[in-house]
Amino acid sequence: MPATTAAPTSPLHTWWSQRPPTAGAAVMATGILSVALHQTDYETLSRIALTLACAAWLALAGDFLARLLWDRDRWVKEAATPAALTAIAAMTVLGTRFTALGWQPLAMVLLALSTLLWPGLLIAVARHWHRRMPGAVFLGCVATQGLAVLGAALAASEATAWLAHTALVLFWLGLLLYVTALTRFDLRQVAHGAGDHWVAGGALAISTLAGSKLIDADSARLNLWNDDDSGVLHTVTVALLVLDLAWYAALLIAEIAWPRPRYDVRRWATVFPMGMTAAATLSVATAVDVPWLRTPGEVLLWIAVAAWLTVAAAALRTYTGHDTGHDTGPDPHPEPHAGAKTDPGTTPDSDITSTTQR
Repeated sequence: MPATTAAPTSPLHTWWSQRPPTAGAAVMATGILSVALHQTDYETLSRIALTLACAAWLALAGDFLARLLWDRDRWVKEAATPAALTAIAAMTVLGTRFTALGWQPLAMVLLALSTLLWPGLLIAVARHWHRRMPGAVFLGCVATQGLAVLGAALAASEATAWLAHTALVLFWLGLLLYVTALTRFDLRQVAHGAGDHWVAGGALAISTLAGSKLIDADSARLNLWNDDDSGVLHTVTVALLVLDLAWYAALLIAEIAWPRPRYDVRRWATVFPMGMTAAATLSVATAVDVPWLRTPGEVLLWIAVAAWLTVAAAALRTYTGHDTGHDTGPDPHPEPHAGAKTDPGTTPDSDITSTTQR
């Protein structure tokens, strides 16, 4: 019998079928650039980025619902991976930008929706935490701090005290989740990670942004908490920014020492922390009244924009068939790093999205 040939597949279909949950990081990355561009008064560019982020989020939301209704097994498997938490983080980033535009009702809808999804997804993901995990383990912190950022932003714009107090609780919970994730993070990822290792710093960046938004909420409402609490919040927020910048420098040096030029969808999880660090630096400059921080904040912003353009160009080449030397996801059976030991009963540490790639 003659050999059968596979039907031709369009670039769009290829992208859609291979897209793992980590693609939600693209929405996060684009959305936070919109926030940072707004902070620096590049309003036209900010709205262009927001439009792109919204379009991508609508596509991902449609895919989320389609799999929930018609591919339940795959949806359940994906919901238990850390990357599933990008859905919550993406909504909170978009909601924060909507709040700055004065679209509070839409921001509240996103806050309500992300709050409903947050506990179930966080518990499902936390149940699968183990030793030597990739940077995606920090997404529990990112999602929680995203809720704190959006809640504090809405509290400041609406002068709603209960939202600010709830956001403060989430802020401290997010820091606890960061410490927990840090104990499970495989530090070898700094040298060998595919891109999501940057979330180790990005989680601190969004924590910093949450702290600065809580300070803004206190200023907008006046005497939201006492002087001691306010002093602690200021100190912790500044300390978080210093730690975030230290992570940024370490990760950047690691990229130079161990270059990873091949495209991987998880590179969007590199762009997001870069943009978030810029937004956090700019926000702290205003919240704690340190104007000179705006200059490094703008420098970090344009570095993030350059990274976004680079990753977007690589993604376009990949999905239009002009670049075959790329990674769209991890090897389902990756070889451990030299000298690494694999714990019995655990999956390989770098296999973040294996359930979606097989």
